[in-house]
Amino acid sequence: MFTLLFLVALVVMVLTKLWLAARQVRHVGLHRDTVPPRFADTISLAAHRKAADYTIARTRLSMLEVLAGAAVLIGFTLLGGLHWLNQFWYGTFGPGYAYGVALIASVALIGGLAELPFTLYAQFGIEQRFGFNRMTWRLWLVDTIKMLVVAAVLGLPLLLAVLWLMDRTGAWWWLWTWVVWMGFNLVLLVIFPTWIAPLFNKFEPLTDETLKQRIEALMRRCGFASKGLFVMDGSRRSAHGNAYFTGFGAAKRIVFFDTLLSRLNADEIEAVLAHELGHFKRRHIVKRIVVTFALSLAFLALLGWLSTQAWFYTGLGVLPNLMSDSHALALVLFFLTLPVFTFLLGPLSSLTSRRHEFEADAFAAEHADAGHLVSALVKLYKDNASTLTPDPLYSAFYYSHPPAAQRIDRLLAHA
Repeated sequence: MFTLLFLVALVVMVLTKLWLAARQVRHVGLHRDTVPPRFADTISLAAHRKAADYTIARTRLSMLEVLAGAAVLIGFTLLGGLHWLNQFWYGTFGPGYAYGVALIASVALIGGLAELPFTLYAQFGIEQRFGFNRMTWRLWLVDTIKMLVVAAVLGLPLLLAVLWLMDRTGAWWWLWTWVVWMGFNLVLLVIFPTWIAPLFNKFEPLTDETLKQRIEALMRRCGFASKGLFVMDGSRRSAHGNAYFTGFGAAKRIVFFDTLLSRLNADEIEAVLAHELGHFKRRHIVKRIVVTFALSLAFLALLGWLSTQAWFYTGLGVLPNLMSDSHALALVLFFLTLPVFTFLLGPLSSLTSRRHEFEADAFAAEHADAGHLVSALVKLYKDNASTLTPDPLYSAFYYSHPPAAQRIDRLLAHA
C-alpha cells in the first residue's frame, strides 16, 4: 500500500512539474516578440527576447532535471539501489557509525554525481551562451573541492551527533536531534559571514565614502546596525548582480555584489538597500527561521515514528537491518522521499515569500524613493534577463518574488 502511495505521489509531482514548466515555456514564447507596454520605454525588444530565450532554456533544462531526479529516486528505492548499498556497507563495516556515515555519504555522492551534468550545462552552457558566466573550469573545480571540504568539516560531526542521539536517547531521539539541529543552524548563521563565505569570495569594505555615508544615514533612519558594508567580487563567477544581508544578531553585515554597484546609481542603491532593510524591520528573517524550526520539529517527529515501522522500509524497496538498528537507513529514506510528499506545499512557501517582498517594498517606499527602486528593479530585470511575462500559474507556484508588473504596480502606488 505504501509503495502505491509513493508511486502516485511521485507521478503527481513529476507530471505537475512538467506541466507547469511546459506552461512557462509556452507562455514566455508566445510573448517573446512584444515588450509589455509598461516596460516599452525602458526594455528594448532585443533585451526582452534575450530574457525570454534565457528563461525558456533554463526551464527546459529543469524539465530534464525533473525526469532524471525521478529516475534516480526510483533507482535508489523500488529498483533496489539503496538496498544494495545498505547491504554492501553493512557487510563491509558491520553495525556502527562507520557503516551509517558510509551509507549516507555514498547516497549523497551518487545523487550529486547524477546532478553534476545539469549543473555543468547550466553554468558552462546556458550561462555562457547568454553572457552571464565568468567562471573558469579551474575556479569551478576549486569551488567544488572547497564545498566538499566544508560539507565534511561541518556535516560529518553533525551526522555523527544525530546517529549517536538516535542510538542513545531512546524513543525521544528526534526531540534531542531537533535541539542540536537548531543550535547548529544558529551557529552557522553567525559564523557564515566571517568564516565560510570568505573561502569562496573576497569581501572588501565599501570604499565609496559618499555612498557609504548615504547608506549609514539610511540605516540610522531605520534603526538598523550592522558589522559593516562590504563589496563582494561576484563578477569572478557571474555577470548577475545582487545585494544581501548575511549573518545573525550582532554578526549582521551588508554585502553588495560588485556587479550591482557598477550598474546602479546612488539613489537606486539606497532604494535597494531600503528594501533589504525592510525584511529585517518586518522580522521576515526571524519568521522564516521560526517556521523552518517548527517544520523541522514536525518532520523529525514523523521520522521518529516512521523509523519504527517495517512498512516504511519495505514499501520503498529496502529491508531493515535485522541484527541491529536501521537509523542511517531511515534517515536516507526519509530525506530522499520527503520532497515527493511535500511538493504541493511549495506554493504556500512561495506565497508567503511574495507577501514579504511586497512588505519590504512598502518599507522601502517609506524610507527611500519608490521611483528609484522601480528604476533599479527594471535595470536588474534587464541585466539578469528576468522574463517580464511569466506564466501566471508557474510564477504562483514557484516564484519567491512577485512578477515584475505586479511588483512595480504596487511600488508606483506608493510613489
